[in-house]
Amino acid sequence: MDACTLGDLLDVVGGPSVRLQTAPAGLAVPVTEALLYDAHAPLTRTPGALLLAVGVRASAAGPLARAAAEAGMSGLVVRGPDGPLAEAESAGVALLSVDEDAAWHHVHLLLASAIGARPSAAGSGLGDLFALADAVAAAVGGATAIEDPRQRILAYSTVPGQPVDEDRRTGILGLQVPGSPANSEQYRVLFAAEGVVRLPALTGSDNLPRLAVAVRAGGETLGSLWVVDDGGLAPDAEEALAQGASTAALLLLRARAAQELARHQNGDLLRRLLDGTADPAGAAHRLGMGLGPDGNPAPVRVAAFVLDSSVSAADVEQTALRLLDLVRLQCEARYGRHAGVLVDGVVYALLPAVGERGGARHRGLAEDIVGRAGQALRVPVRAGLGDVVGGLAEVRASRDDADLVLRVLGPELPVATVEEVRPRVTLLRLAEVLGERRELSAGGWRRVLAHDAEHGTEYARTLVAWLDAGCDMAGAARLLAVHANTCRYRLRQAQQQLGIDLDDPDERLVLWLQLRTLGGLGSRH
Repeated sequence: MDACTLGDLLDVVGGPSVRLQTAPAGLAVPVTEALLYDAHAPLTRTPGALLLAVGVRASAAGPLARAAAEAGMSGLVVRGPDGPLAEAESAGVALLSVDEDAAWHHVHLLLASAIGARPSAAGSGLGDLFALADAVAAAVGGATAIEDPRQRILAYSTVPGQPVDEDRRTGILGLQVPGSPANSEQYRVLFAAEGVVRLPALTGSDNLPRLAVAVRAGGETLGSLWVVDDGGLAPDAEEALAQGASTAALLLLRARAAQELARHQNGDLLRRLLDGTADPAGAAHRLGMGLGPDGNPAPVRVAAFVLDSSVSAADVEQTALRLLDLVRLQCEARYGRHAGVLVDGVVYALLPAVGERGGARHRGLAEDIVGRAGQALRVPVRAGLGDVVGGLAEVRASRDDADLVLRVLGPELPVATVEEVRPRVTLLRLAEVLGERRELSAGGWRRVLAHDAEHGTEYARTLVAWLDAGCDMAGAARLLAVHANTCRYRLRQAQQQLGIDLDDPDERLVLWLQLRTLGGLGSRH
């Protein structure tokens, strides 16, 4: 497990909460723990620690910065903007600041949670919650469950012999508290209370009362603890449950920080895979996308999501971040640990493709995300899926495909795989190649378009329709909704006035390509 660095820490808590003033040793320095300064005790050597300047004014913290450096610490945290910037830079330690009215215990909890939240193969970091549930159950004397604010059960006790009821059994089986008006009322009472509450049994044959407490940190509700009360709880059950809530807050903050840090690191890794600068082997290990069942690199596909161009410039950044959250949530629900990243207004997701046949499952996921995003963001969203490639070393190629697909999508086709629009993206790439080379972009197509623009004729449209129809005059007439004689007259005039040789199959092919691509006629007639 990699050590937490200053950069990792700022990725999780940086911004309004914790601001970096200077980092003379860079952002890669390790950060091992957060320590509260005690003026009555000497500083012990603690390599990598962040020292919180408790009881010291920011403007007077220069000696503390030097002392922290001598103790091998990575940085100093002060309250307010007037910290000892010059002293910190001279001593080689980072200087961070928090709001002047920030409570030091809250700052310590925030930093300690983020430092302790390192990504691991287990993913969520919620394993300690089960141990806590068992500890609370043993201390309180009743079966215990830990929930998030959406009434999802994160952990539950397994202490033998403690009575349970039907609500607990049902909740554990589905990891979700059963919904009911009575349940909703109990949650309203719980979250309005300051401490532990006693709640009556819900209607039911064997339902029992509950002892419950909200889990909070810094004014934010993180979840709740619930204990089944069969009448045999310990005399100090309320006090023990309140202590359990305090520990649960720390664990939930750490778990959330771990998830956010893992998301950020995986997103940064995906960013480098997309531009071809990441090591595929290392990325495969981090993302859990190693070898497929045949022993070869597991196939993957890049999906790209973009907001409709109608979004105002003032809203596009915030809306794109909300789209990123939605894409991550949906992908994680299907694939577990997952990588998603926002790059230049486009949200990219890496989809595992083992067992994928024809793109139906990936396309279905993209359609679902586009539908949900349209409802949640109230903005049309389009999704392009690149080709399935043989491992992370080829992710950039799939990303290029996905980008091309986005360019040919529209309201009539908001979601597509590259295979579904292969002709369109091929013509798009041909247009780019032709336009880059003078010898490939020269020819009679320019004379045709210039004549149409000057004289109001429709020679270009007629030529494309005739060539699209396989040089069939009746077919061209149907495409243009005109008489065949009109098509015949226009083609003859184009040949005579502009020197177009329609008898030469090579010239016909080049003319068709140039008009369809460089001329911008596409498939319009």
